[in-house]
Amino acid sequence: MLTQPRRFGAYGLAAAIALTLLAMGAGWWLGLRSGANRSAGDPRQTILEKEINVLVQREERHESSDTDRQRLLELLVGLGRQQEAIALLEPMADREPERWSLRLMLAELRRDSGDPTGAERELRQILSRQPHQVEALQLMSLLQLEQGKGSQALRQVQAAFTATTTPGIKPQALGLGLLLAEIQDRVGQRPQAKATYQKLAVSFPQDPRPMVALAMLLQKSGDTPAALTALTNAKQRSGNTGNADPVLDQLASNWSMLLVRSQSNAAKPMQGGGVASSPTVQPALGGSQPAPGNQNP
Repeated sequence: MLTQPRRFGAYGLAAAIALTLLAMGAGWWLGLRSGANRSAGDPRQTILEKEINVLVQREERHESSDTDRQRLLELLVGLGRQQEAIALLEPMADREPERWSLRLMLAELRRDSGDPTGAERELRQILSRQPHQVEALQLMSLLQLEQGKGSQALRQVQAAFTATTTPGIKPQALGLGLLLAEIQDRVGQRPQAKATYQKLAVSFPQDPRPMVALAMLLQKSGDTPAALTALTNAKQRSGNTGNADPVLDQLASNWSMLLVRSQSNAAKPMQGGGVASSPTVQPALGGSQPAPGNQNP
């Protein structure tokens, strides 16, 4: 699900698909910021600060290699020094415009720094070259949703999805379709989201992700029996590809227990006659929804 947390990997689709949608070219970016909350007295931070100083001096002397710059960027982001990371990353992205992942990182840093306009500007540069780039469209959609521009996000992703499904289905249609369905759900078009997942399941019959996403949607809607059916289908698809995922088994087990408990409560006589109404079944695993690995996000 598209959400608000301020790190790149956290705003993807439901758990079943986020890792796929977030499969960036520079994988080291994911999770770089795990150390951003270290206290000033942390001895590890002192060591990292010294390493930063060495790398900065090397950069100022124009002696840095690409490996040096990447390491410096990792350290700056990891320690929450966003403005310095932006200053380093911007010329790197300008020098290598074909490496869209650099521009995408720059857009995320600008968003994190409270500059959505700057983030959108970076994303438009990516999309001008690759209009169907899923990760760029995902971040652009998040920015638009955060600013109350859900209809704009929907139109943009719908256009990209249509372009990859007409006249024939192209590989990137899967990621775009998953993103489209997530946005449809976010803007109150849950029936359309369900239809999109179903279309993807038909178009990609060997891939479990559309059925996992559909199961998540159905469970969120309170239809646990239908969600379990979709999840069983997804498990069958995973088994057919030799990639059976224990996460799906655990999810199915949790939902089954919730369903049994719900049915048991519904069958208990109420004091004074009648039957207790069935409580709304909430999503399992902590009440929220990424996904067998990607993604979505």
